[in-house]
Amino acid sequence: MSFLHGGSTCRGSRVPARLASVPPLAAAVKGRYAVKFRVEREVLAEAVTWVARGLPARPPVPVLAGVLIEASDEGTITLSAFDYEVSARITVPADVAEPGTVLVLGRLLADISRNLPAKPVDVATEGAKVQVTCGSSRFSLLQMPSDDYPTLPASPAPSGTIAGDVFTQAVAQVSIAADKGDTLPILTGVRVEIEGEKITLLATDRYRLAMRELTWNPEASDASHIALVPARTLSETARALGAAGSIEVALGDSAGGDGLIGFEAGQRRTTTRLLDGEYPKVQSIFPSSSDSEAVVKTAELVEAVKRVALVAERNTPVRLRFSDGQVAIEAGTGEDAQASEAVESTLAGPEIEIAFNPHFLLDGLGAVGTDFTRLSFTQPSRPAVMSGQAEADGEADTSYRYVLMPVRFAS
Repeated sequence: MSFLHGGSTCRGSRVPARLASVPPLAAAVKGRYAVKFRVEREVLAEAVTWVARGLPARPPVPVLAGVLIEASDEGTITLSAFDYEVSARITVPADVAEPGTVLVLGRLLADISRNLPAKPVDVATEGAKVQVTCGSSRFSLLQMPSDDYPTLPASPAPSGTIAGDVFTQAVAQVSIAADKGDTLPILTGVRVEIEGEKITLLATDRYRLAMRELTWNPEASDASHIALVPARTLSETARALGAAGSIEVALGDSAGGDGLIGFEAGQRRTTTRLLDGEYPKVQSIFPSSSDSEAVVKTAELVEAVKRVALVAERNTPVRLRFSDGQVAIEAGTGEDAQASEAVESTLAGPEIEIAFNPHFLLDGLGAVGTDFTRLSFTQPSRPAVMSGQAEADGEADTSYRYVLMPVRFAS
């Protein structure tokens, strides 16, 4: 049983035709520059890992597997990566002897830099090669044709700022519900709606729906934007930038057009191309009322569901029977392996028995982020709503809601 039917299209390949004939790595390097600098190993490893994290495993053209390194006589190096969908750029301090630009395989440089000894790293061009030296370790990498590398989007002007920890938590809570497949590509995104100081994040894969409301600090009090951001890219960005105290977000014209969104924290900057298409109007799925509401300690229910689900075969639900004082969790029927467990719970309203996909249920319980979880029901065949609350007899925090479709089960 799912929320939606039908589908929509989204972006296609955006690699310019001029790159279709880019020669392989072994071809002559058209743009060869002298570069020489020294950088701390930890600084280099962190920087390369940041920009190379989204490099395609099988790029449509070889240069898109590269990381562009620009050494400045101001004592910095800037590392960049771009695949026409996602760009990443970071600037770090270095001792630059010869400024210039060089392009090398990003994943290879990331692997090398993470495994070098804890000593300064010297990087210098030597003919068609780039020499990487650290202590007695020496690597010789092939220069790639940097003249063929695409121009990255300009650094966007911020539309507003948001606290890093709040952004990271909100994205994690919502992105779990985004579709992981390609059947309906538009559902692989997180819908971001901004109205003034309020941001609403929304994602669904047709079987569950997650929504988080939060506030930010917009540059304009009447800010109004709607964007559909690829969930995987948004999640990676949130994890990478979340440690920063504040993250700048750029949308619309500030990001270089309606087709991009940009994020910046410290010396790390990234942009991503938005998904195309009309997101389904799913907010009407949230029930306007509930007949029964149960409150249970989140950690206890998580552990019980994990144990009981051990006997649940693939696509087999776990059944939850809510009654006064407890919720009984069961899995398995007939001659199959069976398991059951009971957890203390409070119930307001009629008793109810309902079944869920255990993995989807655990995702929601893990996302509420509070000691107690409130589950609201109408009927066993209708969506249930999960939200968090700090205390057993407290008020539910409805800034985050996770809607889960039940699974039909044999009585």
